[in-house]
Amino acid sequence: MTTTQAGATPENRPSAAAKPVRWAADAVATLREGARLRLDYSAPSLWRADRMIDDLRREGTPYAAAENILRGLGAYAGEVIVRQAGAEWWASGGDHWVRTPDGRLWDPIDEARRCFAGDGSLRLLCRDATSEESRG
Repeated sequence: MTTTQAGATPENRPSAAAKPVRWAADAVATLREGARLRLDYSAPSLWRADRMIDDLRREGTPYAAAENILRGLGAYAGEVIVRQAGAEWWASGGDHWVRTPDGRLWDPIDEARRCFAGDGSLRLLCRDATSEESRG
């Protein structure tokens, strides 16, 4: 069992975390099996996630075909932020965000979509969300 922020296990995390945690885990498993891409919930692993999204875009993958993996990689980036910064998942109206301890909200799932459009980076989002300057 993986331990997350402040010793919380996935079973006792807020219900807002349920879907993104599952999406992230599904992406990790799918990419490990299909693309032999190892994602370990570390900030440096987001380089690989960004590269995967870049590859999908360069190959001309239709958005509809990439939508689930983009959601999964965005959720994965959010989960990296949660684990690195002691953040938590928030949900409203079907959307999911990460709230860092400084009170700011981050949208890693939308950031994955922006990456696919050529204007975003999961790695940089994580860097910004977890940097000391952003915490005060």
